[in-house]
Amino acid sequence: MHYTGTIWRPPYEASSLLLEVTAGCTHHQCKFCTLYSDLPFKFRMSPLADIESDLLEAQLWSTDPISMLTARLRGNPRPEHVQRAFLTGANPFVLNSERLMNIADLIHKYIPSIKTIGCFARITDIAGKSDEELASLHKTGYDGLTIGIETGDDKALLFMNKGYTAADIVEQCRRLDRTGIHYSFFYLVGISGAGQGEISAKATADVCNRLHPALIGVNMLTIYPDSELYQEIQHGRWEEEREIEKYREIRTLLKHLEIPTQFAALGASNAFQFHGDLPKDKEALIKALDKIIETVKEEDLREYRVNLNHL
Repeated sequence: MHYTGTIWRPPYEASSLLLEVTAGCTHHQCKFCTLYSDLPFKFRMSPLADIESDLLEAQLWSTDPISMLTARLRGNPRPEHVQRAFLTGANPFVLNSERLMNIADLIHKYIPSIKTIGCFARITDIAGKSDEELASLHKTGYDGLTIGIETGDDKALLFMNKGYTAADIVEQCRRLDRTGIHYSFFYLVGISGAGQGEISAKATADVCNRLHPALIGVNMLTIYPDSELYQEIQHGRWEEEREIEKYREIRTLLKHLEIPTQFAALGASNAFQFHGDLPKDKEALIKALDKIIETVKEEDLREYRVNLNHL
């Protein structure tokens, strides 16, 4: 398989076929982000020949002797046929519709058991496609996009160079809703800075309540020395939120969400992980957050943050 640099995927894509179709990020300007700093280039498309070669390799997994033995050791009669592909890279959805359709055709040709295709997407990637193109992509299997909206706080979005506004999030995701393409959001706890967590949480809840995300996943901002945001802190232009405040921010977001969705903190940036369905599990999740806020020491949470070598 052709993989370049560190491969990032959402926790819920663990059973998906990870297929590299891009590497890097077309935007590559978010002040907090260091995820693709190990690459010697900003963004690159994979040749279709490499994608086809990887699909040929993946096609053999269900009959490969080692895979058969592994399945037997796990108590499975044979390796399960993969039903979903996740295209890797920061935002493969930026590719034009023709190329995405060509990739989908290759996937269905070589691994017909795959029913849906997901990937990371930026709000600007959606804006670059017509309603007709989105509908065609959905028809060929594209569904379950993961979008790092980060926040609904326009001030923070501007400062962090995200390249879109809260209104853009609503506009473009409403287009996904109309097309039938499902999507999940990542919310970045702490992105608005010290003392601004409640503002960020309420603004984000307002955005989400007008949309239909299948899941809202929270990740906690972790700042590394090679990020532009670290330099902003050194120059006194931005102050990081304290760890307990981050949990209060999550509580505020959860409290103000009024839509049915999944709510989760599953990534490594979260010292405490949880997952529940809203509105059914809302009170239980709030109680769990209250317990953390009331009983866990700031110093212990901070120690976890500073010792998190990589996301």
